[in-house]
Amino acid sequence: MCKNNTTLECDPEILQGVGYTLLFIMGLLINIAAFCAFISRRHSWTDTHIYMFNLVLADSILILFLPFRIYDDFRCLPINKLCTFLFMTHYLNMYVGILTTAAVSVHRYLAVSFPMRIRAWRRKKGTAVVVCLLIWGLLLTFCVIFKEKNYPDKLCACYERHSKSPLDLKLVLLLIILGYILPLLILVFCSSQIIYILLKHNDTSEEKKGIIGIVTANLVVFVVCYTPINIAYIVNNIVVPRDSQYSICADDYLKVSEWIASSNCCFDSISYYFLLKHFYSQR
Repeated sequence: MCKNNTTLECDPEILQGVGYTLLFIMGLLINIAAFCAFISRRHSWTDTHIYMFNLVLADSILILFLPFRIYDDFRCLPINKLCTFLFMTHYLNMYVGILTTAAVSVHRYLAVSFPMRIRAWRRKKGTAVVVCLLIWGLLLTFCVIFKEKNYPDKLCACYERHSKSPLDLKLVLLLIILGYILPLLILVFCSSQIIYILLKHNDTSEEKKGIIGIVTANLVVFVVCYTPINIAYIVNNIVVPRDSQYSICADDYLKVSEWIASSNCCFDSISYYFLLKHFYSQR
């Protein structure tokens, strides 16, 4: 988006705009369908549906603000405080999705490991509500504390940081460790334990195969969507000097990885589908 590393001039990013347009259309349709499905059965929700609805909410907010990003790619938005808000909103909802996915993974693990105890708690939705509120509260607090890092004077385009204002090493490590590595370790542990427990049973029911399939798919999607952008954080803010000949390539890689991470708002539909399929089959 930025013409170079020293000016604030902006060039349209047509290809990127087309990519986000496709993502917006697909994500909007998927999440409208998910919202309708959840709302229609809201009186029969369990704690699992609270977590999944939180995922739908985060994905939907990210999608609803994508038109600003699309316009910026085609026409270039002026750099002002709106850009700070849009920048932070995009990443806020991405990390809400990441942490909620980790919470869902823990919940599934507990449900498989302690089925009798969890079955008695399923209608007690208070814990799930508290966890979701804590996720939002934690990340909103994080945004307030570090809002100055995304002020207009730190940006060279509405969704792009200026080369002279890289993120601090401590902030980069915080994002990577708490926003990627820790959730990934939780997913790997819980997913492997769920699959191990289910494989110990000799039954070959479709439900068992479905659970193993969705757990595996969620883990793969998480790795595919969020690994590139965390590598980009390291490359752009630690490895590659901002005045080097490789900085443009690093910036391009960051843009691609941001699109891949944003595409998770569509892949989450895998979870919605399997959850709601099981949900409706029980009624």
